[in-house]
Amino acid sequence: MDCCLSPQEQLLQDQIAGNENKFRTDKCHVRAFKILDRIQNLTPKVDIERGKLFTESMMETEGQPLVLRWAKALRNIAENMSVYIDDDQLLVGRSGCQGRYGTLYPELDGDFLDQAVRELSDRDVSPFTIDPADADIIINEIAPYWKGKTYHENLARALPEETLPLTYDPENTMISRFIVNETSSFRSSLQWVHDFEKVLKRGFGGIRDEAQASLDELDPFSPIDNVEKKPFLEAVVMVCNAIILWANRHAALAGQMAAKESDPVRKAELERIAETCAHVPEHPARNFYEAMQSQWFTQMFSRIEQKTGTIISNGRMDQYLYPYYETDLAAGTITEDDAIELFECMWVAMAQFIDLYLSPTGGAFNEGYAHWEAVTVGGQTADGRDATNDLTYLLLRSKREFPLHYPDLAARVHTRSPRRYLWELAETIKEGSGFPKLMNDEEIIPLHLSKGASFEEIYDYAASGCAEVRMPNRDTYTSGCAYINYAAALEMTLYGGRMEKYGDEIIGLDTGDPTKFTDWEQFWDTYLAQQLNFIKHAFIQQQIVINLRPKHFAVPMASAMHDLCMASCTDLHEPKIEGGIDLGYFECIGYGTVVDSLAAIKKLVFEEKKLTLAEIIGALKVNFEGKEDIQAMLRNAPAYGNNDPYADSIAKAIDLESLKFTEKYSKELGVHLDLRLVPFTSHVPFGKVISATPNGRLAYSALSDGSSASHGADVNGPTAVLLSNFASKNYDYRERAARLLNIKLTPNCVADDEGTEKLISFIKTFVDLKLWHIQFNIINQDTLMAAQKEPDNYRNLIVRIAGYSAYFCDLSKDLQDDLIARTGHASI
Repeated sequence: MDCCLSPQEQLLQDQIAGNENKFRTDKCHVRAFKILDRIQNLTPKVDIERGKLFTESMMETEGQPLVLRWAKALRNIAENMSVYIDDDQLLVGRSGCQGRYGTLYPELDGDFLDQAVRELSDRDVSPFTIDPADADIIINEIAPYWKGKTYHENLARALPEETLPLTYDPENTMISRFIVNETSSFRSSLQWVHDFEKVLKRGFGGIRDEAQASLDELDPFSPIDNVEKKPFLEAVVMVCNAIILWANRHAALAGQMAAKESDPVRKAELERIAETCAHVPEHPARNFYEAMQSQWFTQMFSRIEQKTGTIISNGRMDQYLYPYYETDLAAGTITEDDAIELFECMWVAMAQFIDLYLSPTGGAFNEGYAHWEAVTVGGQTADGRDATNDLTYLLLRSKREFPLHYPDLAARVHTRSPRRYLWELAETIKEGSGFPKLMNDEEIIPLHLSKGASFEEIYDYAASGCAEVRMPNRDTYTSGCAYINYAAALEMTLYGGRMEKYGDEIIGLDTGDPTKFTDWEQFWDTYLAQQLNFIKHAFIQQQIVINLRPKHFAVPMASAMHDLCMASCTDLHEPKIEGGIDLGYFECIGYGTVVDSLAAIKKLVFEEKKLTLAEIIGALKVNFEGKEDIQAMLRNAPAYGNNDPYADSIAKAIDLESLKFTEKYSKELGVHLDLRLVPFTSHVPFGKVISATPNGRLAYSALSDGSSASHGADVNGPTAVLLSNFASKNYDYRERAARLLNIKLTPNCVADDEGTEKLISFIKTFVDLKLWHIQFNIINQDTLMAAQKEPDNYRNLIVRIAGYSAYFCDLSKDLQDDLIARTGHASI
């Protein structure tokens, strides 16, 4: 083992040696550790209550407006779902059974639900257990109702003949091709952030009363009011009453438990829980404890309402909770330790909800029980001042001291971020579990201003999902968007529209034999034709998605919390909401892989003429077996991530052609469909359909991730990676969105105060270059190798994946290998 360990690595070595975590006995952490010890590393269980109750209600309401049906289903769940209060917990409310659990969403998975449940126990990655009796209910009662009714089935039927084979296997639309991949069928919404502050200040009772007043003012003779507005407002009233009822059931249970409790301390806690749940979320929160409980009820009922991509994020908790904390602290009714204890009660409750993906494609995108319930800290106030406060630092302290990868933590940075804040960010990053990811105000704010946001709105943005952001009450776009395998475009350039994985089937454009090309421009133009063909079909897909989704999904609760939805009486999933900004995307997967491959071909074939294209294709077809000399030449060609203008200019050209397409055609969709480089873990399954590539990558291995360099290609240090990211962007276009950047450092290069200063300087460079996102793994290669060989000793090793952190041992071998293969920079 290396001589310099990160704090996380040292903690793991102490545990292996039988020594206790020094923070376990701290008063603020004791309660959370007790809960964590009971649930950590349990295999999650599928809870069917939500799915069963939702289905029963939908059976009874066919023919009614969808938003009203959804509200009635949520009311049925609120009335009948089991409620629990866990031992030692101070915050209550679950969307499933006790322990670690996943929730069923048959409205998404109904067409293959029975098959998925039969195969669930055999899954190698992210396994779940299910009670045999519950499996029978799914197979015999729930699944049959949804067969033929699901969004996925209707989407597959609606895709044009030329688009279908790029999306699914035409013989079995359950199987994704991972070429132009739709993501709207394994989630009912993109990632989202609610306006939690609205609930804390007004309560759901206040929101209900607003809806009721609007309902009372409708024109009884108006067809629009009767057909469109009335069902929406009735649904809002109904769903507000449902969550209030759900909270009151917890209040009643807490009162019953308190009456039977013999321990006076726990009895008092239960009595306070009962009092709190009877007040919030119906009414405004009166103190920090009530604000925390109200927020928790809101986010948990959101998970009951729908399956969002990457789970509902938590917004700017250090901002909307701070007034309650500040008031209670001044009154002497709370201490810093009390606040940390409440936060960590929330964190361990979050850790028990596991985002269940029954879809094979969804599971491939989200390995290791992926989760993105992002808490955002830092940034700026609505008038452009620095926003850090005491809660900011408290949240960072909790992340350093409590070894859990919940919640995901995002930190906003800008050119005026205080030194103390930057220091504590660096110290938290050095802890080694991948937190926090950094979001750059200097890139994000100007881009959103250019797309119509006001300063006040974008100053208040929150991280949402992997590397995205949301503006509560202004963002209105929820449709899942396409992931495009740019490496497949390269492969089809080499094989005339074919892919080795799919045999002689012509899937892309039949562009002929590339070995007959006489210059680089011919090859480049042919590659661009394949790339643009993919983007064309992604946009065709998206047009169908936008119009089809509102027929299948509604969100009365999320709509109730959105000012624009309430003003127009429009469900959030409708294609257009008056006054909103619709920010979508299309994803580039395999960016570094393609750039390096094209650079190698340009350099070695058309300029230096050291190889022919036929020689390269011959080596690719045998996966470089016996052709290691050619593989070595390809790997030594110019590569993205090294601040090399040769490779970076190709990266910029790929970026530019994508931007030009969406600048021209996204207007037709009525959406800012911007270029994004945020793969989650999809670069692994997308790589599994791509044969060997001209950058020396072996067949069916992972592609490069996000805007990061190819594995091992970044040899000039991490600052060169930043500079390549800068050089490859077209800053004169606004049609761009998030770029996810992974950086892996050894603990030794950031050791001690000197290392902290280096890391702060690196962060400042990231800010100055106006890059969107960056995240770090601070870990030794030996640790990853040891964890792969001896998983039982490293069950609690947390690593950064793609916008989220997870236990290394929960990942597939492929994704573990992907992490190990990333360059570990030994200096900054």
